[in-house]
Amino acid sequence: MGRLEGRVAIVTGAAKGIGAISARLMTQEGAKVLCTDLDEEAGLKVVDAISQAGGEALFMRHDVVDEAQWERAVALAEEKFGALHILVNNAGIAPEPSTIEDKPLESWRHTIAVDLDSVFLGCKHGIRTIKKTTARGGPSGSIINVSSILGLVGQPGASDYNAAKGGVRLLTKSAALECAQAGYRIRVNSVHPGYIRTPMVESVIERGEMGGVQIGSNEMVEMLTMLHPIGRLGAPEDIGNGIVFLASEEAAFMTGAELVIDGGYTTR
Repeated sequence: MGRLEGRVAIVTGAAKGIGAISARLMTQEGAKVLCTDLDEEAGLKVVDAISQAGGEALFMRHDVVDEAQWERAVALAEEKFGALHILVNNAGIAPEPSTIEDKPLESWRHTIAVDLDSVFLGCKHGIRTIKKTTARGGPSGSIINVSSILGLVGQPGASDYNAAKGGVRLLTKSAALECAQAGYRIRVNSVHPGYIRTPMVESVIERGEMGGVQIGSNEMVEMLTMLHPIGRLGAPEDIGNGIVFLASEEAAFMTGAELVIDGGYTTR
């Protein structure tokens, strides 16, 4: 307990799944968290649960592809909590699978906007805000970008998602180098989850499509599980614990790194 005492964080996509559990775990470690999401009803429930457990959190409705809303988010964190130390760029979508030759350009651009452009905007305004705190001699800053195993390996029918999540991986490294060279004391790392039992993955399971082949949801779970040598799909806590680690001083010598939490998916 207390690994993030005195820190202020923003977590995007915090209404459910990895974002919700990360926000909860951070507050358990002493952080104050601004939870943002488009789903206001679910986001407020997350904040209420955190408050009932003794943590401190606020909710803001936030379209992560809107730069003006990013400016409001970082300003709100400073206004309500006095600073910003940690940013978790978690918000994203999992588009329906389609081949490159069949994918509409509009669909491609939407995935890139939500899954990659939003991370660029988060890094841009996160760095600008966090560096003000570190310049005053405060604790070091941490930006954590949630990528995917599909930012490391390819998958048929997922060209837009592969491109976006692969872009997050290299954007992270560029941001890490820029922060280090500028002396900002801000670490920037990416997290690469395997298949995690979140609402996003549940929707993939319900679609029951893999490699262009339609199968049942039960068969989909079995096939996805078989891809993870550890023998199960991940739980949101598996990723949330990794995010808390990267946010804390336990990861003080890590920047530009890839934290792969995938049950062995990418070892094959």
